[in-house]
Amino acid sequence: MALPVGIFALFVLMVLPIPPLLLDIFFVLNIAISVAVLMVALNARQPLDFSSFPSVLLFATLLRLALNVASTRIVLVNGHEGGNAAGEIIESFGQFLVGGNFAVGLFVFCILLIINMIVITKGAGRVSEVSARFVLDALPGKQMAIDADIAAGLITADEARTRRREVTIEADFYGSMDGASKFVKGDAIAALLILGVNIIAGFALGMISHGLSAGEAGELYITLAVGDALVAQVPALLLSIAAAAIVTRVADARDLSGQIGGQFADPRGWLPVALILAAIGMVPAMPQLIFFPAAAIAGALWWTLRQRAARPAPVEQPVEEVSPDRIDIADVSDQTLVTVELGYGLVHLVDKDKGAPLLTRITGIRKQLSRDLGFVLPQFRIRDSLDVGANEYRVLLGGLAIAHGTAKPSRLLAIDTGEVRPGHGLTGEATRDPSFDCPALWIDPAARDHAVSEGFLTVDPSTVIATHANQELLRNSDQLLGPEEVRALVDDLKERAPALIEAIHPDPLGLAALTRIFRALIADGIALAHPQPLLTSLALALQKTQDFDSVIDAVRADMGARLIARICEPGERLKVVTLDAALEGAILGGMVDPGTGQPLIEPDCGSMIAERVNRHIDEAKGPVALIVQPPARRALAALLRQRASRCLVLSINELPARQPVEVVGVIGADNPAHQLPAPTEEVQAA
Repeated sequence: MALPVGIFALFVLMVLPIPPLLLDIFFVLNIAISVAVLMVALNARQPLDFSSFPSVLLFATLLRLALNVASTRIVLVNGHEGGNAAGEIIESFGQFLVGGNFAVGLFVFCILLIINMIVITKGAGRVSEVSARFVLDALPGKQMAIDADIAAGLITADEARTRRREVTIEADFYGSMDGASKFVKGDAIAALLILGVNIIAGFALGMISHGLSAGEAGELYITLAVGDALVAQVPALLLSIAAAAIVTRVADARDLSGQIGGQFADPRGWLPVALILAAIGMVPAMPQLIFFPAAAIAGALWWTLRQRAARPAPVEQPVEEVSPDRIDIADVSDQTLVTVELGYGLVHLVDKDKGAPLLTRITGIRKQLSRDLGFVLPQFRIRDSLDVGANEYRVLLGGLAIAHGTAKPSRLLAIDTGEVRPGHGLTGEATRDPSFDCPALWIDPAARDHAVSEGFLTVDPSTVIATHANQELLRNSDQLLGPEEVRALVDDLKERAPALIEAIHPDPLGLAALTRIFRALIADGIALAHPQPLLTSLALALQKTQDFDSVIDAVRADMGARLIARICEPGERLKVVTLDAALEGAILGGMVDPGTGQPLIEPDCGSMIAERVNRHIDEAKGPVALIVQPPARRALAALLRQRASRCLVLSINELPARQPVEVVGVIGADNPAHQLPAPTEEVQAA
């Protein structure tokens, strides 16, 4: 309540008359606050250590103006009674400091005003303005540097948040200081106007209301007005010095006293000072009793600092030598899950001085993957490697390479997505897009407009690498989930759905079992971005069985609509491919893996199925779904995951009853494809 009460007291000072004793107390408080602000500003190690200074300056200025209003009221009302009519503080400043001569007081006040407003305040305001401009201009670069550091794994997410907060506070601080300097300038102008009002009004009231002569009125009222102005100007000058000290600070590990003292501790600067002072003292017209002692003091400082610099540096404690045969766990293990290795010809893509485009792309795909999969991916690591070619890159997942490619650092990749006009005339080095295996050309950047006009999609090397990494990580997304990510997901849901978590974890599913189930679901295309419906299905499935395969099948059957939504828009017909009954029966009645109990598909049969599925995908010009009996789903899904990635393998139990389908092919039969109508309400009821 101190701050609201203090602000209310300022309005009381402006509106209500107060006794001279209380006015003296507030004057002393004003001086104490100004000195305290100056000391805090001088002891701050960096400007942000006193980030509240603009607000403090505002309240201190309001306090001083409120005291000016209160003192003006007392001076004009009681000034005819004598020097102590407005309190002892104003009388002391008016009599003792300027010897009772109001003319001297006026000149002293004007000099202080000039020093405050023209020298200190104007200089501090200019420094604040320039600092604010440079800080705001550098803000995007600092934010990009933070993103680059977190993408490279140099800092943690908490450290990144702290640095972003510091950057924001720094920009706000210098912007506020730019405006706060106007408070001091306005206060100086207000002090001059208040002094003029006190002098003119004092003359008028003394001569008209109290019958004083012009000399008596001038002696009483002008002396009090000058004392009042000096009382207000001294704290104003202290605050101006504090503002200038804050904005002219250079960030250092020491406070201002330590910074200045450390930089003046060089003995080489004091010997010339001593010699020059001694030389000036030898001039006959100069006061030798002043110059010679000053030269002696400077010489003593030089000698003392020279002796201190000549002392041997303190001996540091010997560092324990590491035995050459000692091996730590950090020397043989890499804690980073995803690593992007670059050849030396691609290292410039992560150079901060050149914008680090690859770092920005990698950060973007990490955010997008985290958003799509429903858990925060561990930080990626980008490093150079001599194990790959100069223009080659490699993406490692858990130390295993999942992607490898080549990028031309000074060229663009023009990709033929199927919209390129025949006879385009674009020349370049022929290649294939590593992400989608489309025909492409490495072209000069100058030919970009030509490539775009011919229908090519042009991307830079950093985008090629990031897109390739994104596609391969999506194919292996289940390997990105570990117990730590599952624990973070469970802890987050405990606050929102505690009963749902209690039904699953830790009984009947421990952390390892829950991680295994989540990995299997992600591998099947069910992300964790919306965990509550998924966990509800999992909890219901666990009430029926705790067998791993049966639980996965039950959850997939409950989440069938989500699976279909990956390849089919709401309300559209799902393009379906089925197996001939004889072929499906042969698969289910054939050999079985004794370890898993799943059907084994013969290589020739598997190749035929994959070839026919890809043919139907090309004819349908889009993804299709292969509908099979539940026992055959896993075997066929494993078969087509690598050979026909655009085919979604579903069991008949996972197909929602209201989903309209269009059969585009029957594999293993000669009958043509036919179309099934959307199920009617009578059929569904049956």
